[in-house]
Amino acid sequence: MSEVRGMVGREYGRVYAWDQVNEPMIRQWCEVMGVSNPLYTDAAYAATTEHGGIVAPPAMLQAWCLEGLHMNNYPPGSTTENPYEVLKLMEGQGYASVVAVNSDLSFERYVKPGERLYYTTRLDAVGEQKTTALGTGFFVTLVMSFFSEKPMGDEKVGSLLFRVFKFRPANLANPVKPVEEGNAAAALPKYKRPRPGISDDTRFFWEGVDAGQLRIQRCKGCGSLRHPPGPVCSSCHSFEWDYVEAAGTGQLYSFVVMHYPEVPPFDYPNPVGLIELDEGVRLIAGLVGVKRDEIRIGQRVKVEFQTFDDGLTLPMFRPLEP
Repeated sequence: MSEVRGMVGREYGRVYAWDQVNEPMIRQWCEVMGVSNPLYTDAAYAATTEHGGIVAPPAMLQAWCLEGLHMNNYPPGSTTENPYEVLKLMEGQGYASVVAVNSDLSFERYVKPGERLYYTTRLDAVGEQKTTALGTGFFVTLVMSFFSEKPMGDEKVGSLLFRVFKFRPANLANPVKPVEEGNAAAALPKYKRPRPGISDDTRFFWEGVDAGQLRIQRCKGCGSLRHPPGPVCSSCHSFEWDYVEAAGTGQLYSFVVMHYPEVPPFDYPNPVGLIELDEGVRLIAGLVGVKRDEIRIGQRVKVEFQTFDDGLTLPMFRPLEP
């Protein structure tokens, strides 16, 4: 890993945005994300604010400099350096698997239509070796700094921290030693499903699951239903809430099929659905009783409660028809 650690601190060149910050893209992003703040889309309203006009949503920062549909298709003038070369180098050392990716956006100010952005990348850190149930590896942190081009000197407008855990799977890092046939079962580790984090805001939900009920949080102020549960209503900002018991039926709004990395004790391929309940809220849950090529958007589904390991009960959803 000496070559890997020697790369820490390396700076990579600029990656430009294809287009200036513009109102059509802002409007489309807000529509897709369900953002209705008039500061981003209503020119008349935005003109009355301290900004004097429309600004882009801060969370949209990374979107301006993405390459588009085709991989690595960046605008002229962008660097041809690969800021992720350290990950390729680690893969050559056997750390080929990825898990625990996270990213944190931070913002210096709003950006406005007409600005042209770019970012540079710095390999910020390669952590100490960590051993987990999945395997042994290293946390790698990269920081992308975003700038707006200015005649008097470019101005930093935000940054993105990207951290990934590159690891060597446990079965490769620690090969199982041969055992006698009679002791083979005892030699295999017994993995359990991770238990949910439970707080004062979510305890009612998991108590309901244990009781065979699908409970949805309801605001006492305006009656809005919300999931996942939280301390305050996003509609009327009331802190008072109770819950209703959902019928447990709905439709499949969207889904993914997890193939890799394989995390015990889940079975793969592992279909996970975004369920739109008949009550109007959506939740994420595992899909059961259906094959990959049988999954259809809009399929009617119904909840069923399955128990795993030492009494861990989870809501799963099964299609009501083929």
